[in-house]
Amino acid sequence: MIALLRGVLVEKRPGQVILDVGGVGYDVRISLSTFAALGALREEVTLLIYTHVREDQLALYGFLTAREKHLFELLLSVSGVGPSLSLKILSGLSVEEIVPAVRRGDVAGLTRIPGVGRKTAERIIVELRDKLAAAETAAAEPRVARSQLEEDLFSALLNLGYDRRETERAVEALRQKSAPASFDAALRAALQQLSPAPSAGARRAAEK
Repeated sequence: MIALLRGVLVEKRPGQVILDVGGVGYDVRISLSTFAALGALREEVTLLIYTHVREDQLALYGFLTAREKHLFELLLSVSGVGPSLSLKILSGLSVEEIVPAVRRGDVAGLTRIPGVGRKTAERIIVELRDKLAAAETAAAEPRVARSQLEEDLFSALLNLGYDRRETERAVEALRQKSAPASFDAALRAALQQLSPAPSAGARRAAEK
């Protein structure tokens, strides 16, 4: 499973980008929020990836922030909401707008998003209200400000399946030891001190 892509932005349009990663072009679907925050063509970009696999399709969905990717995955947990609709929701409203809309039960606001009917909006509110409250509580916990490399490392480890608290301890330990300057070196160092990898993806990353 692909969890993160770091490469050169060779093409971008609303809803889609192509990243050149070591000479391989990856077609990645994105929200309008991510599109608006992207840099110029030929610049390097890092995207957190959700890999959607079906019998007849393999699609990559990319996000600039861990918070947007997490909300995308929460939306997928709602009955009747698939990846395409989740991306439409994140394109119709920002993360900062969706969370309070769910919290206050704003059915009308959600149904203004193309493709979201009243029943779907009601299911989103009912099924996500408690999950979003828990996520907001975790996000409110005080922590030391991280560098961009540490943020990228933290997100990558979460995407590989490691526990949040275990990941925070690993990143903090690297900071105390003066973390390596490159992302790849920092990732290898973090994986070496974490417990056995929870997924095949983590094992492959550790072996590189």
